[in-house]
Amino acid sequence: MNRYFWPLAIFVVLAGFLGFGLKLDPREVPSPLIGKPAPQFRLASLPRPEQFIQKQDLAGKVWVLNVWASWCTACREEHPALVAFARRKAVPMYGLDYKDARSAALAWLRQGGDPYDDSLSDSDGRVGIDFGVYGVPETFVIDRAGVIRYKHIGPLTPEVLRDEIEPLLRKLDV
Repeated sequence: MNRYFWPLAIFVVLAGFLGFGLKLDPREVPSPLIGKPAPQFRLASLPRPEQFIQKQDLAGKVWVLNVWASWCTACREEHPALVAFARRKAVPMYGLDYKDARSAALAWLRQGGDPYDDSLSDSDGRVGIDFGVYGVPETFVIDRAGVIRYKHIGPLTPEVLRDEIEPLLRKLDV
């Protein structure tokens, strides 16, 4: 009897963990960076590669960082919502062009519209890794002190902007 009990018990426990895991939303991966300072960076501007932007340049203001790439299908899905959000000029929005060719990224922005105050070229992906990017698109809200207050994994929708990001921006007194 003991010979069958332990394998069956182990199977039931593993099945329970699997069942619990299947109910989790993979987009709700908590970021260990929430509440911590945004990583330091110094990157070339995508449209003006001779100019560099660093974290200190954004100090004292609330801003949004949207990680995107021209090869990203989900980025194309979220782009109209970003363009509409940017028209409201609620907050400065910066793009982090992740592991992308500069020419392809610029063509993509010309074609779909450029919602960003500036896009930063992260061609090797190091800054994205510092931000804990799992994949594109991802979006961060950074406060006046340079602290990450929010992270959204996956494409932004008008609903996410309205129900999550805009209330947070109001709370951060933008």
